[in-house]
Amino acid sequence: MSYLKKIEYEIVLKDSFWVIRNCPKCNRKTYFTNTKRFRVNANGNKLDAWLIYQCEECKHTLKIAIYERQKVSSISKKEYQYFLNNDEQFAEMYGKNVQLFRKNKATIDFEKVHYDFVKRNEIIEYGDFKEQIIIVVNNPFQLKIRPEKQIAEILGLSRSEIKNLLDKGKMELKTKLPQFISISINSCQFHMDK
Repeated sequence: MSYLKKIEYEIVLKDSFWVIRNCPKCNRKTYFTNTKRFRVNANGNKLDAWLIYQCEECKHTLKIAIYERQKVSSISKKEYQYFLNNDEQFAEMYGKNVQLFRKNKATIDFEKVHYDFVKRNEIIEYGDFKEQIIIVVNNPFQLKIRPEKQIAEILGLSRSEIKNLLDKGKMELKTKLPQFISISINSCQFHMDK
């Protein structure tokens, strides 16, 4: 009897995205980082909420719009309190939201992103099929990391070793959408310790 092992990983960010932008004070492109603070402005029944980023060099601020001219009634009281209390975890969550930065036309520096691979699930099925290991990687932040590099980091191998295993047919790499990759490994020809 053979087995099929499926291991699911997810890429998890260690910290907020860094933004590259022209700084009016520095008069050139600089890095802006998350201050983990919000600015909230309420005018009648409309609300604006921004995540505040600042220039790493001169501390000039950049507002990343979360809500603009939003009805106060459409925002939960809990979320509103998080804004008012400058809740750091809440600010960190918004600092990792790719869609928020796209909406604000803010350029993320993907080279400065720090991340880990976290194992989320492992399933073993026994049956009459060839022994195989399938590794699935979920990339919810759509980080621009080559699939071979992701698998190399998970397996603790070099990218050239992964390329060699792919060339020899011991692994098969599939990309599903920009945020998912999977790799099939013939476990008879390759042993994995993780």
